[in-house]
Amino acid sequence: MFQHGFPNDLRNDVLKVSHLIPKITYSNINMGISVESVQYSHDNHLIEFPYRIYFINIKDDILNQLSLQQKMILHCIYTRSCNGYIRQQHLRSLLLMNYSRWAIPYIVKLCDEHIIEILETTYDILKDKDNKQIRSFCYKNIDSFSKGYDRMVSYWNEYYRDKSSHLNKYVGTKLFIECFGYTNSIKKRS
Repeated sequence: MFQHGFPNDLRNDVLKVSHLIPKITYSNINMGISVESVQYSHDNHLIEFPYRIYFINIKDDILNQLSLQQKMILHCIYTRSCNGYIRQQHLRSLLLMNYSRWAIPYIVKLCDEHIIEILETTYDILKDKDNKQIRSFCYKNIDSFSKGYDRMVSYWNEYYRDKSSHLNKYVGTKLFIECFGYTNSIKKRS
């Protein structure tokens, strides 16, 4: 169910984590995983993960039983939760870890969504870090990255323009430019 979103050598850890995810969904939704998926090229492989998952959050006592790598996998998976608070919680945990390169697609994808608190959390943690690997990933997925920027701007226009009237001062724009390396020339190349 989640193995296509991670490198093959993590298969056993991904399976272990997958089996621990509660199969109970929010509001008793009939499906636990959306049909829609997200695709990126990463380390010369196509990776794919669900756009959304509807499973309830995992309990802390189960999380505490996992290895560091398994926790990282779990945090990546839950960045796709239908619940924005859970997405933010797991993103924050992931960003505060010494996360692996294979977690980058999950971080970047989450930042083109509409919840400003997620953008603020990401920016606050990444703004003073070396983000070369994230930038490299974004450049290698320039079409998706450019669309993600456009989507972030669209959400700013719809929900946050009144609070942050200048796009260049909006936290999402600062995140995409300062941390992810977005430039106007990227838009022209995509």
